[in-house]
Amino acid sequence: MPLNDEWRRRSLAAVWHPCTQMKLHAPAGEAGGAAQPLRPIARAEGVWLHDFEGQRLLDGISSWWVNLFGHNHPALRAALVEQLGQLHHVMLAGFTHAPVVELSERLAALTGLGHAFYASDGASATEIALKMSAHHWRNAGRLAKCRFVGVAGGYHGETVGALAVTDIALFREAYAPLLRLAATVPSPDARQAAPGESAEAVAERAAAALEAWLAEHHAETAAFIVEPLVQCAAGMAMHHPLYLQRARALCSRYEVHLVADEIAVGFGRTGSMFAHQQAGIRPDFICLSKGLTGGTLPLSVVLCTDEVYAAFYDDEVARGFLHSHSYTGNALACRAALATLDLFDATDALNTNQQTAARLSAQFQPLTQHPRVRHARQQGLIFAWDVPSSLPDFARRYARHALAQGVLLRPIGHTVYAMPPYVINQEEGEHLARGAFAALQATLAEEEQGAATPAVPAGPAVMDGV
Repeated sequence: MPLNDEWRRRSLAAVWHPCTQMKLHAPAGEAGGAAQPLRPIARAEGVWLHDFEGQRLLDGISSWWVNLFGHNHPALRAALVEQLGQLHHVMLAGFTHAPVVELSERLAALTGLGHAFYASDGASATEIALKMSAHHWRNAGRLAKCRFVGVAGGYHGETVGALAVTDIALFREAYAPLLRLAATVPSPDARQAAPGESAEAVAERAAAALEAWLAEHHAETAAFIVEPLVQCAAGMAMHHPLYLQRARALCSRYEVHLVADEIAVGFGRTGSMFAHQQAGIRPDFICLSKGLTGGTLPLSVVLCTDEVYAAFYDDEVARGFLHSHSYTGNALACRAALATLDLFDATDALNTNQQTAARLSAQFQPLTQHPRVRHARQQGLIFAWDVPSSLPDFARRYARHALAQGVLLRPIGHTVYAMPPYVINQEEGEHLARGAFAALQATLAEEEQGAATPAVPAGPAVMDGV
C-alpha cells in the first residue's frame, strides 16, 4: 500500500479531525466517500508541505494562519533545542522562569499593556479575557456588569465561553443550550457599502449602532469584543480603522472594556505589528495566539491594563483571578515566541512584508480582475476575493482543485483567500497565484457543466469551508 494511503487509513481509524464532517474523508468504497481524501504530510520546509510520496503543496493559508516565517525555520528550531536542554516546563503557580518573564516584558513593550496571562490557544484566551473583565467589575462592586457584546459575524473560538461571543449560526444552533449568548451589533464590513458609500461611512454607521446599544445596555455590559480590521472567519470582512477609534471612545464613555481579539490578525498580518495600532488606540485587553510562536507550539496570552490588574491585587484569594491550566506559560512555547519576535527584528519583517504584499498583489491580478470576482480586497498580507456561485459546495470543490495545482487554499464559504507565510518569494508567489487562478477556473467549469451535489450536504460555511 502506498505510504500516503497507509497514513490515511490509520488516521481515519484513530483520529477525529477538527471541525470536520468525517464522512467527507471516507474511502472511495464507502457511500459518499472520497469527496476529499486526507492529505498526509511527512515534513515541511519554508512555504512547502511535503507528503510521504514526495509531492509538495504550497501552504497558502499558513496552516490556519499560524505560520509566519516558514515551516522548520532554523532559528526557531535552534531556540527550541537550546531551551529543551535547560527547562521544558515548570508549573507557573508559585514558580517562574526566564522565557515567560522575558516574553511578558517584550509584549508589554510592544503593546503598552503591562501584565500577561498565558493559556494554550485562542479560544482559551477569549475565555480568559471575558472572565477577567466580568471579575474586574465584580471586584469593583458592579456585579450587574457581566454581559458581553460582539460584532455580527465575529469569531472568537469554539469552547463554550468563546462560542458565547462567536456569531456563527452553525455553532450557535448546535450548542445553544450550553451557551450564555452575547448580544451582537452590526459589522463595519466594508462590503456592506451602498452605492457611493465609503468604507469610512460604513464604519461610522456601524459605530452609531454600537453607540445606541451601549447607551441602553452599558450598565450590564462588561466588555465589547472585536477583531481589529479583519473579521477572518466571517469571510475576511475588512473594515476601516475609524470603527476602532469610535469603539474605543464609546467604551471609555460608557465604562465598558474593549477587548481586541488579535489572535488571527496580530504579529504583522495586517501591515502593523498589531492591527489595532493602525487606529492609534489602546484596548483594555488584547488576545494573542496563532503567530505568537511562529507556528511551532500552542500558546496564547491575554494582555491587560494596569487598571484591570490592580482590581485583583488583594489579600483575599477570591478576589484574585481564578483561572489556570497545567501548561500555563510553558517554557518551550515562550522560548519559541521570543525567537519569533527576534525574527521580526532580524528580518525587518514589517517593512519587508510591505514589499511582499505589493508583489503578491501584482501576481494576484489575474484573479482580482476575473469577471466572476467581487470585492477583491487586501489588508497587509491578507488577500480575499468573493466568488458568487450556484455550487452549494463551492469551497470544497475549490480546495480540491487547488490541491491538484499544488496549493493549499481553503475558501470560507464563497470567499477565496490567501494568507501565506511572510517568507514567500517571487517564484513561490507566482506558483500560488497561478494555482489560485487555475482552481477558480476549474471550479467554475464544474458549475457550468451542472456539477452534481455531493452525497454529503455542504451545509453552512465554517472556517475554511470544512
